[in-house]
Amino acid sequence: MPSPKELWERFLITMKSRAGLVCIVTVLLFGTTAGLARDPLATFLSILASFSVFFVITLSLNIETGLTGIPQFGRVLAVLTGAFAVASIPGRILAAFMGLPAGLDYGDDAVNYKVVPKINEFLATNPALSILIFIFSLLLAAACGAAIGWLCSRPAIRLREAYLGISLLAFGDVLMWIGHNWEPLVGGSTGVFMPDPFAFTGGGMTEHIIIVSVLVIIAIGALILVEMMTRSPLGRALKMHRDCELAASVYGRDIVKVRTQSLMIGSALAAIGGALYVFYTHTCKAITFERATWTFWPWAYMMLGGVGSNIGVFFGVMLYTVIRYNIVVRRHLLAGIVPFDPIWLDMLLGGIMLILIVLFMPSGLVPEKPVTTLPPNKIKAMLEEIRKKTKEKG
Repeated sequence: MPSPKELWERFLITMKSRAGLVCIVTVLLFGTTAGLARDPLATFLSILASFSVFFVITLSLNIETGLTGIPQFGRVLAVLTGAFAVASIPGRILAAFMGLPAGLDYGDDAVNYKVVPKINEFLATNPALSILIFIFSLLLAAACGAAIGWLCSRPAIRLREAYLGISLLAFGDVLMWIGHNWEPLVGGSTGVFMPDPFAFTGGGMTEHIIIVSVLVIIAIGALILVEMMTRSPLGRALKMHRDCELAASVYGRDIVKVRTQSLMIGSALAAIGGALYVFYTHTCKAITFERATWTFWPWAYMMLGGVGSNIGVFFGVMLYTVIRYNIVVRRHLLAGIVPFDPIWLDMLLGGIMLILIVLFMPSGLVPEKPVTTLPPNKIKAMLEEIRKKTKEKG
């Protein structure tokens, strides 16, 4: 167990590194953005909510692309799967339990906007059931995401590089348009309202704070679990697949199995991100899940932070989220100054930032570091023991 002095020295070393500088800049920018807003608390919560959802989704992308090397251009597919699952199944179960319309007409906006408020009134008086429904919904989203990941792994067995990437991208668009045009699923073009498992908190700002707190806790838990997986034998197998498939197969790794595991785990995590988003917004509308936001922005977050680096993804998502928030909120000030509609400013600057990252910082703000199988202190102790034995023999 390191002493307090050693921990402090490690902290100072970290703060002087690139990761430390990125951390300081991110915290200052975040604090300044919230402090200068008209409603600091609402701004603080809004940024945290957006960060939490996209951090979970970008972590899932980092598993598949950063660690395994799969060209995942269909991230929106798993996000949609999670969102559709929790928007269509738990609400119908509750409606059927209460004797309300729960069949194909549940997605009809004339029915849905009457049914969901009654469900929320019921949940507001049953905290235990509300929490159970929330947990069930996340597990359902993860299971459906893992299933869609398994299905995606079938073409991944044969396809490579651009062919696989384009196929995954097309799958995501197909599911989005199915949800947009087939009303019984999630309301078609009008969408559906979500049952509110946090209605028992009383609503208003209190409920908002609790929901955002839950999102942040889940995001941090996802980071811990993914970091543990990265340091496990499975994580090393994923990296071996990324670096050299031939070497992985020579050492006895089943390439198909590794690729399937990566897609299933990543898709399950992305589906949870989609479920968290619809719970936060209280609605699910298929057309809002377009590829630019739910596939390309996570790519931008990952590239900014560092491909393959979980901590880098954390800072990349946070820094990009704060920058995008400032652009979206203040871009109206540039109306008449820039020679284009300021509504496209965040897309323009996002594209410019990606070009700059690729040209001048291809490894990201916090590049991936080699992960040792054993903790550094054990490795040092082993080296010292080897040196002692060498001296004794010499």
